Amino acid sequence: SYVNNEEDVQELLNELEQLGAKNTLGVILKIETQMAYKNLIGILIAAMQAKKLGVMIARGDLALEVGWKNMAMVQEGILSFCSAAHIPVVWATQVLESLAKKGMPSRSEITDITSSVQAECVMLNKGPHIQEAIAFLDEVLVNIEASHDKKEVMLPKMEWG
Repeated sequence: SYVNNEEDVQELLNELEQLGAKNTLGVILKIETQMAYKNLIGILIAAMQAKKLGVMIARGDLALEVGWKNMAMVQEGILSFCSAAHIPVVWATQVLESLAKKGMPSRSEITDITSSVQAECVMLNKGPHIQEAIAFLDEVLVNIEASHDKKEVMLPKMEWG
């Protein structure tokens, strides 16, 4: 957690190397800070030494870090950079949370699924209705996947002021 720069990644990879696990364990980089987003390209280049690599967009923490108004653009940026580098993305943070916990999804959670189609993996939190959430997610993704390609985005310069 809290990878912020390529040095953090290199430290992790060195530890995995010492344990003899660098080429057997998968590494998921959790991008959840503004600094990690600013350093994302360097982080990805350093991490590509790992044989099994993915990136998790930790949207709850990241939104607090980059600001709510920047969150959509940051998500798109992470998805685009990872797509260009052929690194799988885990779409995380409260996907179908209401459905998994209470049995009924919110409208915004359903809309969130359409954005998640750009990622290779969607993370759901457990709850008493997790089976229904998995089935619902699968049904919606199957219906919309055929009409979506990974989209390439031209992002404007991010102002952090």
